[in-house]
Amino acid sequence: MLSLSKMLKLEELQFLGEASCVLSEVVTRPSRSLTLDLLFREDPTMSGNPRHCGQLIVHAEECISSKSTVEMVLRCSDLEHKDLFSKSDPFLLISKIVEVGLPIPVCKTEVLKNDHNPVWKPIYLSIQQVGSKENPLMIECFNFNSSGKHDLIGKVKKSLVELEKLHSNGEGENLFLPTTVGHNHQNKVLKSQLFVDKFSQSSQWTFLDYLAGGCELNFMVAVDFTASNGNPRLPDSLHYLDPSGRLNAYQRAILEVGEVLKFYDSDKRFPAWGFGARPIDGPVSHCFNLNGSNNHSEVDGIQGIMTAYTSALYNVSLAGPTLFGPVISNAALIASQSPANGGKKYFVLLIITDGVVTDLQETKDAIVKASDLPLSILIVGVGGADFKEMEILDADKGERLESSSGRVASRDIVQFMSFRDVQSGEIAVVQALLAELPTQFLSYMRSREDIQPNI
Repeated sequence: MLSLSKMLKLEELQFLGEASCVLSEVVTRPSRSLTLDLLFREDPTMSGNPRHCGQLIVHAEECISSKSTVEMVLRCSDLEHKDLFSKSDPFLLISKIVEVGLPIPVCKTEVLKNDHNPVWKPIYLSIQQVGSKENPLMIECFNFNSSGKHDLIGKVKKSLVELEKLHSNGEGENLFLPTTVGHNHQNKVLKSQLFVDKFSQSSQWTFLDYLAGGCELNFMVAVDFTASNGNPRLPDSLHYLDPSGRLNAYQRAILEVGEVLKFYDSDKRFPAWGFGARPIDGPVSHCFNLNGSNNHSEVDGIQGIMTAYTSALYNVSLAGPTLFGPVISNAALIASQSPANGGKKYFVLLIITDGVVTDLQETKDAIVKASDLPLSILIVGVGGADFKEMEILDADKGERLESSSGRVASRDIVQFMSFRDVQSGEIAVVQALLAELPTQFLSYMRSREDIQPNI
């Protein structure tokens, strides 16, 4: 940005006005174009109506290379032991190598238990992700540790072109480990090898293709009303409604995520629930309609969610425990109706909570069951609780979830974020939560060959 500013000599140019929007406003338009009013304020610090000074047309185009996708099946042979009393639990991390800076991770496989000759499930890499087929990739094999400090077993540096050649020749590539001998940096070549059992390249429908073809993201929200949030009438409560208008963490999460996702939903009617509270004249409920209705859970727009949330604080008594299972099952029931209606709706459930989930295994069971449905679950942790158990639900931290019956989730559908871990600004909150959503959406759509975008 600095070099661009110098090149354009912005300090010598006249400021005409400004306009802002979110990307989802543009890409969800049929024409992928949006006209914005340019506004100018004489003094940005002063209130008052800004002066209109023209219009700005924003148009979004997708790089055609992003539709070219490579599918690979990777396996390793003769991996070295890293665990003292058992075999290793290997997974692969694939990163693209850039000219400056550290390698950028682009893909990670599942963890395979006790396997020295692992064959991982197919992975998909778009050419846009890696830059080009000639760009070098670092493929690292790690032994998974629940502490998060994974042991490097070995690595291989290859481009997609070179990986395709390995596949066509039926050859393996030896893994290596970087070593330091005196002042020299050398690579120790291992007997372990990487093989490419499958390599195919094709054009895939993209996230924007599905949106342009009539698919929608339907937003749902569930709010934690357990007593551990504190008395909403007191300023130290996570549910405190500040008279100054300053938003609490629950309101921020609803607003920031909802304001992005609402553009992907045509009718903008959103199911909204509460859990862990006792409604007036009733027992503790772990999934009640936030609007107080006995018949329907939907409210109008993001402001409707905010209003229903405020109203609920005056009409329920905070209780407990913290159960996710009923809310997830309710969302899954709605999502299960999508295939029967043409399959063009994908659902996104936002759960905002202050504490550790009490029904962890029941929650795992509900998530595993829902992994076959058009559903993603975003979990925001607010307050100062220890959210380690929440991170278990997010398959980014390790292997896919397993139900009490031994069934493994067909795909990762959970993204967790702790509010206190967000370092800066509103956009960071949205980025942290929604980064994986397009990938989760595509993993479902591509598993359903009967769902095609109408373009």
